[in-house]
Amino acid sequence: MSHISETKCSKCDRMYSGTHGRCPYCGGRRTGRGKYSDEADNTKGKMMIMGLLAVVLVVATAVLIFTSEEPEPETDIPLQESLVETPEPENNIELEPNDHIEPLDDPDATDDPDRTPPPEIRSLTITYNGRETSDFTAKVDEVVPLRVRVEPVGVEGEPIWTSSDRSVFEVVKTNTEGTQVNVKGIGRGTAKLTVTVGDITQECWVRVN
Repeated sequence: MSHISETKCSKCDRMYSGTHGRCPYCGGRRTGRGKYSDEADNTKGKMMIMGLLAVVLVVATAVLIFTSEEPEPETDIPLQESLVETPEPENNIELEPNDHIEPLDDPDATDDPDRTPPPEIRSLTITYNGRETSDFTAKVDEVVPLRVRVEPVGVEGEPIWTSSDRSVFEVVKTNTEGTQVNVKGIGRGTAKLTVTVGDITQECWVRVN
């Protein structure tokens, strides 16, 4: 006659026949591990869940690493190899055969409308002792002082005196402005004395006896 073993319920700790798959008293499954078998089963389940989570994290990390783009290394571009275009100087102008270049403006000129233009010479007058003269007589070695009067007063320009025949008379300036001269008789004859300021000229005949 065979002996049927008994099993202790892991839930209610009651003994029942080993032929039953469940405890006839509480309905618990037969495990053969005693009252702490459920806790062991729960621990095993938790470990399995944690293992799955760890695997998921590892896979996700690997995907992020392989899918992320590596930053391109920065390179220093030399200035001479840069793509910035250097503008050509504007002075290099190609002229056509018929092109005309306008002359540069006078650096002394001004566009100021209030600027007063310099006065123009209207007349020159040769005087002797304060009187106008255009013909006089002198002796050899005689010195005759003459002056020139410029109108209007204040016109710039140094008077230039000349003798048409220096064998008859010579002209010597007596002031730095050139407005006063001495005419000296050299030899007998007649010659022309000329004074010029700018574009204006005045003449006087000199007769030496």
